[in-house]
Amino acid sequence: MKRVVAALLLLSAPAQAQVSSTAAPVANSSGSVTNQAVQVVPSRQFTNTYGGGISCQGATLNINPFFSTTTSWARPYESHYNEPVYDNLDITGAFDSEGNPIPDGNPDNPGSVLFYQPVRTGQKDNFSINGGITATISVPLDRHHVRTCRAAAEKQVALLDTKIAEQRLIYEIKRIKNCADLLKDGIIVRGVYAQICKDVSLTNPPGVLPPHKHPITFPKPASDREWLDSGDAAKPSAAVRIPVSPYGQASD
Repeated sequence: MKRVVAALLLLSAPAQAQVSSTAAPVANSSGSVTNQAVQVVPSRQFTNTYGGGISCQGATLNINPFFSTTTSWARPYESHYNEPVYDNLDITGAFDSEGNPIPDGNPDNPGSVLFYQPVRTGQKDNFSINGGITATISVPLDRHHVRTCRAAAEKQVALLDTKIAEQRLIYEIKRIKNCADLLKDGIIVRGVYAQICKDVSLTNPPGVLPPHKHPITFPKPASDREWLDSGDAAKPSAAVRIPVSPYGQASD
């Protein structure tokens, strides 16, 4: 225990400084180092949604270019500083056995500056430019589920195409029927909406009688007496078809 106390006393004892009148200038230089790092953070994979709750993910490539610069400088800027050169001349201060003055180890004029010597500091501005590209690739590990999802997506797209074709067919049928009803009623659409019924026409439009034929029945050309005596009166007369034109005269 006594040894520990003695060691603590020695450590806490004040240090005795040695003072010398001899100048010893020291030049120090310092620098700084800047470390820069680029962090790559994986992003979320792109998700494709096809409706019906079907969404698939695939491999993703992320390319991130970066560019950074750093600048450092010191203020105030000093390219040189003046270092004092002291007078260390020691000629007198002591005497020899014969009474002649001799050096005593101390400068005769302590603190006297002979001149100032310019010293370069080496201070300068620092610039750094860093650039590059970082890339990451994200690939799903479970390929079976990815293929299953893609197959379901293809079927979902085919189902949507079928529904679109069905709705298109229903629309075309309704359009043709409504246009035909308008034409039967004698209504003709003009203007902007004329294109809707442009490709619809009637084979038998109202008010127009197409060419046709009617049968006309008449007795054989004979006198009434011969016809009655022959007994043809009790028989039906033979039908003769005579073509009739709606805009012309009947012909035999």
